[in-house]
This record gives sequence, C-alpha cells and structure tokens, in this order.
Amino acid sequence: MILDLGDDAKEYGRQALRAFEVTGGDQLVQQAEAKPDLRESLAGPVLSELGAWELDPRADADGLEAAAALCRSAGYWALPYPVAERLAKPSDLDVDGLIIVADNRPSGVVVGLDSDWATVSLGGTRSRVIGQGATGPGFVAELELSGIDDHGAGDVALGLVLPCWTLLGMLDRAVDVTRSQVQVREQFGQPIAKFQSVQFQLTDAEVERAGVEVLAKHALWSVQAGRPDATEDALALRLAALEAAEVVFRVTHQLHGATGFCDETQLSWVSRYSQPLRRLPLGPSATRDALTARLGRRGLAGLYGATA
Repeated sequence: MILDLGDDAKEYGRQALRAFEVTGGDQLVQQAEAKPDLRESLAGPVLSELGAWELDPRADADGLEAAAALCRSAGYWALPYPVAERLAKPSDLDVDGLIIVADNRPSGVVVGLDSDWATVSLGGTRSRVIGQGATGPGFVAELELSGIDDHGAGDVALGLVLPCWTLLGMLDRAVDVTRSQVQVREQFGQPIAKFQSVQFQLTDAEVERAGVEVLAKHALWSVQAGRPDATEDALALRLAALEAAEVVFRVTHQLHGATGFCDETQLSWVSRYSQPLRRLPLGPSATRDALTARLGRRGLAGLYGATA
C-alpha cells in the first residue's frame, strides 16, 4: 500500500489553496459570519470553477484523493462551506450532501445554505433534513429529520473521513501562522522562536499534526480499498484528530498570547470554526466510546493486519 496522495491530487490541492486565497482568503469566513446567507455566493463559485462537484469520491480512487486534498485546502482557509459534507453525498439519494449525526440532537453546519441534505447515524440510519432549529455558533443548527431507511452503514466511513481532512487543514494553518508569530513576537529583546521552551511546544504541536496526517492517509486508503473495518479506521482517525486538535490549538493559542483570541489574528478564526468539526457529531469521549463499542476486544487491524 502507498500511504500518500497521488501527484495529481496534491497539485489539485495546491491549486485549490491558491484559488481560495485569491477569492478572498481570510476574509471569506469573516464575511460569512457577518452574513451567513452569503455562504453560497462566497464559496460556491470558486468550488464550481475548481470542478469540486464533478469529483466522484465513492467510485473513483483519484476522485477520492482529490476530494481529500480539496477538503484540506478548504480547512486551511476555514472556508465557510461544508465541502466535505457535499462531497460525501450518497450515490443513491437525490440530495446535495450527507451529514453524520448523533442519535440525540442531530445538528449540522447548514445555516444560510439552500441545499437538500441527508443524514446518517453511526448505526446506519439515514434521514432527510426537513427543517432547522435555532441557529448556533459556527453556522450550526439542530436538524429536523424524516426517516429514509437503515441502509446507510456504507456511507459512514467516507462521511467521517473527509471532515477529518478539513480539520487537518485547520491544524496545518494553526501551526503555520504560529511559526510566523514566534519569529516576530519578542521577549527580552529577541524573538521567542529562539527560546528552547517555545521550540519544544511547537515540536509537540507539529508531532500531533503530522500524526493526524499519516492516519488520515491510512483511513482514506481504507475507504478506497473498501475494507470491512473502514468505519473503525475512520473513527480511530477522528479520535486522533480531536486529541491532536486539543494539543495544537492549546499550544498555538499560548504562543500567540492574548492576540490569539482576537479577531485581528487568523488563528482566532480557524480555532473558532474548528469547533463544529471537533464537536459534531460526537466529541472526544463519545467518539472513543463509539470506537470501543464497535471494536469490542478485537482491536484495530492497522497496517499490519491489512491484506489489500
């Protein structure tokens, strides 16, 4: 197995990264927060120009890798649009996207979007979104659902993995902006980047980020190969990504100081809009419980248990 994206997918991700920057970059999420109804007009055109909705991550291996690269680039700029959820849409339902939801208080980042959504629980129950409740932070709203069927088990793995690639992009950005910050922030007449304690902290954050990247590639391969334990691999990736996000954002906020919580710094926006990804459909403890319940005593197969 080759645990890396192909050259075409990597180039597609780079092109998407540049396209989002040219379209507005950091300003996109700020404009969308002020006027959520603009989310489609802010992000939709550039995604269409990139051919995002022509990708077929379910049937085409190259399309799956390109979808992952696109989600990562979208996360890097905190693009105010549920790219991963759109790309994960089921092939047998006439909907625009798929949202993984918890059994209680199903929610999604659908505020301001005029789209048809399906949902699926970890148990495979699929529903159609027929209404929204009150709007919360991060474009999140509780969803009113109408049941469709119980045949969504095959949708869960992809629906979990792609949002983790979005979160990975956010971790990329948090580490990048913090590297720049410690080069210019000074204490005792020198950049804090020269302090060994700061170097240790940044190393901790980078190790966590790099670990998620490797697991994301493994989980993507697991989905692509159609492995029977792809959902377990996806849950393991999500758990690792949530734990890494705690470390990365804690470290990067500490190294920014108080400015890391101000709207003048992009870290504040990326951290804020990582929250829906980190809390929905399940937080760290609930994700760990779900993974444990599915695995029982057999454990994860991992790389050495793979036969494909």
